[in-house]
Amino acid sequence: MLQPFVKLITLIVALLGLATALVGVIGFVVFISYSGIQLPSLTDEQKLNPQTIAEIPVVKALADSAGMWKSPDWNSVDAEPNAMEIKYGKELIANTSEYLGPNGKVKAISNGMNCQNCHLQAGTAPLGNNYGAVAATYPKMRARSGTEEDIQKRINDCFERSLNGQSLERDSKEMVAMVAYITWVGKDVPKGEIPKGSGLYEVPVLDRAADPSKGKLVYENQCQSCHAADGQGMGRPDGKGYTYPPLWGKNSYNHGAGLYRLSRFAGYAIANMPLGASFQNPILSDEEAWDVAAYVNSMDRPKKDLSQDWPDISKKPVDHPFGPFSDQFTEAQHKFGPFKPIQEAKAKSN
Repeated sequence: MLQPFVKLITLIVALLGLATALVGVIGFVVFISYSGIQLPSLTDEQKLNPQTIAEIPVVKALADSAGMWKSPDWNSVDAEPNAMEIKYGKELIANTSEYLGPNGKVKAISNGMNCQNCHLQAGTAPLGNNYGAVAATYPKMRARSGTEEDIQKRINDCFERSLNGQSLERDSKEMVAMVAYITWVGKDVPKGEIPKGSGLYEVPVLDRAADPSKGKLVYENQCQSCHAADGQGMGRPDGKGYTYPPLWGKNSYNHGAGLYRLSRFAGYAIANMPLGASFQNPILSDEEAWDVAAYVNSMDRPKKDLSQDWPDISKKPVDHPFGPFSDQFTEAQHKFGPFKPIQEAKAKSN
């Protein structure tokens, strides 16, 4: 008989306690309101302790898209008198290995990579190593060879260096087609001009040397999901080339390729890599781009005879890593930096 009565008394006491607490809270609020005391706002709290709220990094575009070069409308190709050559040329750029790779149906003269692996979107991507300026600027003198080069020579340089292979005959069907396509891509650029967004982005140099050990961490976090932990890339299911190319090893570019220079690799990476990045929305920082370039280009790859390159050694780029040089800096500094002292010495000597 007493148990229900005890439970009732306990419940009443609990309710009285809750009511008392509620009255106290209300009274405190009323007191604060009339006393002139102000509680700190969220803004005040942030000012007192800015570490309490994490800062959101702002992604800054590498370049303004206004005025950026664009390739001609592909739908207009059929109006060209050499439309078939242009179309075949684009096919060769996009699927080089299928025609000219180790098991190529035309010839076996390259390493299995496609031109498009380095010249994105068949050479039409802004700041993606595109062909926008080629027709307007070739033939031209190039310091690397010390001679005037035409588009055919430039294409064969890529076959011998980036594709670690052999050159094409200048009058071959494939060479004619590739020249036709590259010329068509840049047909709207006035002779002698270099349009905005052609080639690669120039990453500001660091005050320190690029660090392969830091670059290894960048590679593991940002690159290896596509290019694999061993750097050997991801082959296409049909065995004809790569979806994501090898970045080192026997099937990658040799040490005479343009991307073996850290500035070229860093510029390519920051504007286009990893997957989803663009010059408008870069994912890597400047330091990460330099460091991952240092890591990738410190790995083993095929060699090429470079003894005929740069006959005037004073014209070697600051990041060309093979001597002799016209300055006192080492091969290691010419490869990894810091590059500012080399640039300054070069400027004084000119």
